[in-house]
Amino acid sequence: MGKKFRFSLLALVATGIAAAPLRAQLVREDKPSQAPQGKGIAQKPEAAAEQAPPGKRRISQEIQLIGEQLWSDTGIDVQPGEHIVVTASGKMRYADAKEDNGPEGIPRGFKDLLRILPFNGAGRGALMGRVGDADIAQPFLLGAHRDVVAPVGGRLAIGINQTSEDTGDGTYTVRVEIYAADPHAAYRVARQVKDMAGVDAHLFSKIPRRIADKEGHPGDMVNFLIIGSESAMQKTFTNAGWVQVDADVAGTVLHGILESISKESYLTMPMSLLYLFGRPQDYGWARAEPIKVVASRNHLRIWKAPFDVQGQTLWIGAATHDVGFERDNRNDGVTHKIDPDIDLERDYVEKTLVSTGLISEVAHVLPKDALKEAKTATGGSFHSDGRVLVLKLDAATGNSPSPAG
Repeated sequence: MGKKFRFSLLALVATGIAAAPLRAQLVREDKPSQAPQGKGIAQKPEAAAEQAPPGKRRISQEIQLIGEQLWSDTGIDVQPGEHIVVTASGKMRYADAKEDNGPEGIPRGFKDLLRILPFNGAGRGALMGRVGDADIAQPFLLGAHRDVVAPVGGRLAIGINQTSEDTGDGTYTVRVEIYAADPHAAYRVARQVKDMAGVDAHLFSKIPRRIADKEGHPGDMVNFLIIGSESAMQKTFTNAGWVQVDADVAGTVLHGILESISKESYLTMPMSLLYLFGRPQDYGWARAEPIKVVASRNHLRIWKAPFDVQGQTLWIGAATHDVGFERDNRNDGVTHKIDPDIDLERDYVEKTLVSTGLISEVAHVLPKDALKEAKTATGGSFHSDGRVLVLKLDAATGNSPSPAG
């Protein structure tokens, strides 16, 4: 019953509610570094100046967003820790809406719960931003006014929280100002290092190369380690757009009903229990497009090690990418098929977590008994260069605020 309910929801969302597509434009006007002024700015210059970050302003630019385009390249490259100050005005109108909305978006009603939006935490039509690689960067809410600290460097994009099949009619005028980073900001560029204190042959001698199912059949490869507190680990995955996976089907369906039909609800579809150190995973995390989650999602399992690294908590993980279905050799059932090039998923984990600005050091270590080719517990094959990703979390990560809120 639970499976039928979930798949019917997927079908319902997939159909969507479509409006006629509109032409899109991006009009950009570079301005000298001065206080915002003129029409189309929602906040008075005096008020904006009072709230301006203490650092020096290096860019002030006005952009107009029109029509169906979800994301528009601002042409602005930001550096880690810089302040992105956005002030916006204008109106957008959706075909099924009762009235116009501004950059803060339409408050989400029941019908909106059926829409999968780029940023599900805000209403349709809300102004949002993104820094860096489109494939891994997490969107953040901008609304009518926002001061966001960039966690990493990269190209800034501004977008409208809508789908390509359900676009609004109208224009947003957006003033973007970039201020110098606070020298004491919590976010830093992760350092790529060859060696990491405490990560040596002795440590790897205590870590199994593979995880296993309940019967002990060897499965996925251990391909990453994380050093840091539990709260820091949780915050880093959450900021990177990973969602903690529900433990069982009943919990998943109940969560979907109580917390609304959303992208996060779909991603929490259960992950099978696998074992390391004689116990199932402590955490399961997933990241995917919601409509594709049944057949395809990036997912991983994490165990807290029964030993530490120089007094710091060690988390041991196995990450794979589900790309479809295949026969389970253990019982002739159907199971998920993983991408056999599992190094791609290891690298994906690295890119997404580093994009948060909460990683201090990154290393790739080749253990003495490196695993380079094997089969999973279900019979699927995989290959690797044998290296294990090691991420050290910033000591202040567990207590630092989210850059995008």
